[in-house]
Amino acid sequence: MRILIASLSVALLAPAASAQTSDPAQATVKALDDGLLGIMKAGKSAGVAGRAARIAPVIDRSFDLPLMTRLTVGSAWTKFSAAEQSALVAAFRRLTIAQYAKNFDGYSGETFTIAPQVDARGGDRLVRTTLNSSGSAPVPIAYRLRQTNGWRIIDVFYKNSISQLATRRSDFAGVLASGGAKALTAHLNALAAKSGG
Repeated sequence: MRILIASLSVALLAPAASAQTSDPAQATVKALDDGLLGIMKAGKSAGVAGRAARIAPVIDRSFDLPLMTRLTVGSAWTKFSAAEQSALVAAFRRLTIAQYAKNFDGYSGETFTIAPQVDARGGDRLVRTTLNSSGSAPVPIAYRLRQTNGWRIIDVFYKNSISQLATRRSDFAGVLASGGAKALTAHLNALAAKSGG
């Protein structure tokens, strides 16, 4: 009888489990998590450049970098020429890749856990994850995704704090106000170089 009850329980739970992981926004985050674990396992022997080369295509598939750049810049974006916008997107991409390559540089058994529930935020979706490592507290990381040629990340919330986009908008506002698109592009490229990218 116990075996029958256990079998029924498994049968009843199986559809729910598959439904929890079937959201396409979760698949985008899972691909990013897998890419990050890959560069962590490559470690210091790969160097920042090696890790950057490995994570770059994952970043390109997972993030909507043009939209993130535009949201970071804000209303000034429409005043820039197409060439200035392209240069800003390229610099923003370079910085994003360099920072991931720098920060995820070693592996000690870390894992990522994706929360089963995906929250709606207007037309966007919020996927919550946790970075687990032995000997330290779990780190919550949430991703906001928008459907633009598939579900793509448009913002990151580290430790459930203020959005990365809001922080960057605030950090870059002074550079943008004083020097415009060219100054911000140079600033982003300098930050990327400082991270080793």
